[in-house]
Amino acid sequence: MSTMIGNEVQAQRKHVGIPAQKVRLVINQVRGMRAEDALTTLKFMPQAAAQEIYKTINSALANAEQNEGLAREDMWISEIYADVGPTRKWRRFGARGRFKPILKRSSHITVVLSERS
Repeated sequence: MSTMIGNEVQAQRKHVGIPAQKVRLVINQVRGMRAEDALTTLKFMPQAAAQEIYKTINSALANAEQNEGLAREDMWISEIYADVGPTRKWRRFGARGRFKPILKRSSHITVVLSERS
């Protein structure tokens, strides 16, 4: 999903199967960087969230190029955040008939790129 806000381009990735707390640890590493530099940094990070954030930033860059005609080199990350998505609740039964819940958390990643020359 993408939208244009003034001189900014936005891309969202919803229902990512990684908890928002773990995504935010990676997001803090690339906040405020040039978009191209952020992609290079994320490519070499071992966390699973880095791949999802890479895809979101790459999508926002493609939106900027294709839809708005903006130069890829001039784009900066003006906003990036991860919101809490829906939690799937599973039941697992343990010893003596007790039940142990399993919470599968998810998140929504939003990237807003702006143009700086």
